[in-house]
Amino acid sequence: MNVSINRACAVGAAILALLSIMTITAAFLFTRNPAIVWLDLLFILLVFICVVLFVAFLRRKLVLFSDRLCETIDSMLDGASAPPQVYEEENLFYKINHRLVRLYEVMRENRESVAKERADLQELISDISHQVKTPIANLQMVNATLLEQSVTEEKRQEFLQASSGQLDKLDFLMQAMIKTSRLETGVISLDRKVQPIYDTLAAALGGILLNAEKKTIHVSVDCPSDILLAHDKKWTSEALFNILDNAVKYTPEGGTIRVSVQSWELYVKIDIADSGKGIAESRQGMIFKRFYREEEVHDIEGIGIGLYLAREIISMQGGYIKVTSTVGSGSTFSVFLPRG
Repeated sequence: MNVSINRACAVGAAILALLSIMTITAAFLFTRNPAIVWLDLLFILLVFICVVLFVAFLRRKLVLFSDRLCETIDSMLDGASAPPQVYEEENLFYKINHRLVRLYEVMRENRESVAKERADLQELISDISHQVKTPIANLQMVNATLLEQSVTEEKRQEFLQASSGQLDKLDFLMQAMIKTSRLETGVISLDRKVQPIYDTLAAALGGILLNAEKKTIHVSVDCPSDILLAHDKKWTSEALFNILDNAVKYTPEGGTIRVSVQSWELYVKIDIADSGKGIAESRQGMIFKRFYREEEVHDIEGIGIGLYLAREIISMQGGYIKVTSTVGSGSTFSVFLPRG
């Protein structure tokens, strides 16, 4: 049964008044002494006043608390930056309000996290759409040409080679996105083991030597074979390969790439220096963004995900990457991996 506070107070007052009348009547009947009756009446009156004051105080506290509760809930519903807080003595009302405020903060953090994830997902979808648009358009054009026009065998082979190149680009994009997704979602956990960094660097260099040779780029390596480091060989090699691959792409024919490894007290430092075009200081913070590529290098093969993936791999192992570059004088990517 639903009973309002006012109705409960009215019923309580009626019961108290009835009990008072019964008490005074009983006192008069038993004592026949008007003084005792008046004393009883005075005592009951004082009790009644105390009860009224207590009920009024309690009701005021309940009203204040309900107002604060409604205000906090309204703030939560409106998405305000911070709900009102109650600063007073440690009582029940304070405890409930404090927990409501904490609940609001948790909900706000979750809401912001969901919003960020949604924005990241939208950005990722937009980036992927932009990256696959050109290869798909090229494949459609080649396919339409081969279907609708009669071409010579030499021209057909040329179209097929172009089509194969676009398919390779799409495959590389998908593989890169799969690696990135598996790392970001924690599907893959890096397995750090103490092992020579020399072997890891050698595996990374093996992937770029052919392309470097085609451009007659001289690659020099200075890496002591006795440097041991706790790292994931497979993924660290992937990160170093991505940096080296970029160095080969953006270094002109006849250029140089120098790789050196130094063992410090807390870190192992791997420098990869090239004699390429260099990176403007204003862009050095942007090159690690996913799919970022400078306007003037769009004619060079690549999708702009290698450095992003390299930074993710190094960061997951507690390290970081630093870039030093001057336009026209090449770039140096310094990879720092913690020894512990």
